[in-house]
Amino acid sequence: MLLASIIFLITLVFVIWQPRGLQIGTTAVIGAVVALIAGVVSISDVGIVFDIIWDATLAFIGIIILSMVLDEIGFFEWAALKMAKLSDGNGHLMFVYSIILGAIVSALFANDGAALILTPILLAKMNILRLNTKTILAFLLAGGFISDSASLPFVFSNLTNIVTANYFDIGFAQFFSNMIIPYFVSVFASMAVLWVILRKDIPKTVDIHLLKNPDDAIKHRGLFNFSWLFLGLLLAGYFIGDAFNIPVSVFALGGGVIFLLIASWTKTVKPKHIIKEAPWQVVWFSLGLYIVVYGLKNAGLTDYITEILVYLNTQSDVVAVVGTGFLAAFLSAFMNNMPTIMVMDIALVDIANEAMVYANIVGCNLGPKMTPFGSLATLLWLHSLNKKGVHIDFWSYSKFGLIVTPPVLLVVLLSLT
Repeated sequence: MLLASIIFLITLVFVIWQPRGLQIGTTAVIGAVVALIAGVVSISDVGIVFDIIWDATLAFIGIIILSMVLDEIGFFEWAALKMAKLSDGNGHLMFVYSIILGAIVSALFANDGAALILTPILLAKMNILRLNTKTILAFLLAGGFISDSASLPFVFSNLTNIVTANYFDIGFAQFFSNMIIPYFVSVFASMAVLWVILRKDIPKTVDIHLLKNPDDAIKHRGLFNFSWLFLGLLLAGYFIGDAFNIPVSVFALGGGVIFLLIASWTKTVKPKHIIKEAPWQVVWFSLGLYIVVYGLKNAGLTDYITEILVYLNTQSDVVAVVGTGFLAAFLSAFMNNMPTIMVMDIALVDIANEAMVYANIVGCNLGPKMTPFGSLATLLWLHSLNKKGVHIDFWSYSKFGLIVTPPVLLVVLLSLT
């Protein structure tokens, strides 16, 4: 346990620190290799990990490719500008609409996609509107928070969703039917708590005339119009595929590649640029960190967690659900939600309580917002802001996350019961 813990902690420190530009995927793979050499995990364990995450990883690649193509044709910029214009200059309405936009993008294009794509667009819009630093930070914090808190309704909305759905053989429609109410509860609870915390930094009025017309952001009108039909057909495909037990990645990756080819045919995007700029480091991060964490499982970490979960399962439904969710949340906040979801799934496998499985997902999706390194989406979000010259230090973010996350998490977990 000590050796496995040391390897994991050192890997996580380097993932967060990123000295001399060392990328997160490279760090995770190095950690996995060290774990193999040290005997913490075996070659057969690597095969087990791959079997757990391959669908989630391929789905993630597809969703990111689709998101990047849509971004290239101006889809997300159009949406952001449209939301801003709908506010009619009311700063508080603009704040609410920004959160709604983030919630929709997170649900349909995954939390990582929302963090990667929307963050620079929102930041650029805030700068054009000549808003002060505190106001810009308020909008960015809200956008960063909703990217994870709204990643609940679909299997593909978060990597943690895909991993758990596959591990427990939860169908696409079944997952959606159980998580759609927690999704709406999470969006409205997030909106309310974020507004209460940040309302002092939101201006009463904003000069929206400084923004360009939303239609001017569209690079190809025909492809833009077609994208709505394509997204509708793709979403229907997920439900149809569910009836035939087709993996989510078939539609996610297939849809991303097909839309890329269509966009390439219209000369709107360059496929080589999309493929080159896709966040491949995330793929290596996912595989590498899961292997490192499997060493913790081999060392007995899941046994300790199982004891806690077994006890919770003997209590009332509310205690079982809330206890599981907060346990997953705190583990995610301090050891990242990617490894937490695997450890918790393994610990839950022999406990026949479906509600606790969903509580685990909610905890792993919302809990990470308590720290800057809790989720990959937050790390990507912070990295994107740093590139744009916006720096949020560890303590400032953690203070914000620890205030906002617990009440939202509690309300969403209660909605599961």
